[in-house]
Amino acid sequence: MLEHLCLQVTLQYNVHAFSIISENFVPVIMPAGKALCTSLLRCFPEDMSLAFAYGSAVFQQSGYSRTASKMVDFVFVVDNPYEWHRKNLGMNKNHYSFLKYLGAHRVSTIQNRIGAGVYYNTLVKCDDVLIKYGIINTKTLQEDLLEWKSMYIAGRLHKPVMILKQKASKLLEYSLKSNLEHAVNVSLLLLPETFTEEQLYITIAGLSYAGDFRMTVGEDKNKVSNIVKPNLAHFQELYSPILKSMEYVQWNRESMTMQQDRSPSNLLSLMFNLPKHLQTTILKNVSNRNEDMEEIFQKLTYSGLTKQAVQDGIQSIVSSSSWSQSLKAILMAGIFKSVRYGSQKLKKMMKGGRMK
Repeated sequence: MLEHLCLQVTLQYNVHAFSIISENFVPVIMPAGKALCTSLLRCFPEDMSLAFAYGSAVFQQSGYSRTASKMVDFVFVVDNPYEWHRKNLGMNKNHYSFLKYLGAHRVSTIQNRIGAGVYYNTLVKCDDVLIKYGIINTKTLQEDLLEWKSMYIAGRLHKPVMILKQKASKLLEYSLKSNLEHAVNVSLLLLPETFTEEQLYITIAGLSYAGDFRMTVGEDKNKVSNIVKPNLAHFQELYSPILKSMEYVQWNRESMTMQQDRSPSNLLSLMFNLPKHLQTTILKNVSNRNEDMEEIFQKLTYSGLTKQAVQDGIQSIVSSSSWSQSLKAILMAGIFKSVRYGSQKLKKMMKGGRMK
């Protein structure tokens, strides 16, 4: 399978949270960190529909200190990837691997047609700050947020991020909010009747890592809990408006515990509200026949198999996108940067193992 994916990438190459515009959805952030990250946007073309920073250099993670030497991660959402790369190649040609010699058209083609639709430049210097930044088409992001086609950037937006720029757009605003609602609904299907608030956020934060091979070979095994525990207030800012509106979830804010209605009818309702691509993936995983979705979901619900079906569906989506995007990373970063970046990830994983 891996050889087939590598060949596919090579052939393709040769041929060619979160912030709703509402005070309730603004994450708690470090003002100094935001000032620095916002200033770095001056290094890039301005036409972005959304720009955000994320990761351990922006939000504290247990076991790691936030220092000036950490690499800062960004995602830039653009309406026209070709035009954006054309401008960026003029401004920052040294950020790109050998692909820069192919021009903006080929770079944008590789971005859109391989992996999760994201193009990353990593281990680059901007105003003496080490950064990594990904570029994704606005349409591709909206599809991922609404349908969970790859969960690659949608998963990052399940967790607190630092919004640096956001163009007014009703569709983008709706997509961002829907992505958070999907994360809560899916997590409720995975959790028992009674659970803690921390368990909910750990479940949400872990969705985009389920099935990701990098959690085995390149990430700290405690990564999810390390993200959530120091940032409970940030997760509350993201998800409290959604949780307050749920009639079938009782939330005791003093004890930070929750209780949900896990009756078959309510579970079935959650299944029907899953992201479209996740629904399709579940159907493919559990049925070889041309059965009706309602019939299959009813069988899963009344047989107590919804949790496993949802887990398997998420793992299928994440596994596919993480493999293809990681293979594309070799093209985007080049062999030397890929080795360097991979070694840094392994060091973090080993450090996390020693801290257990």
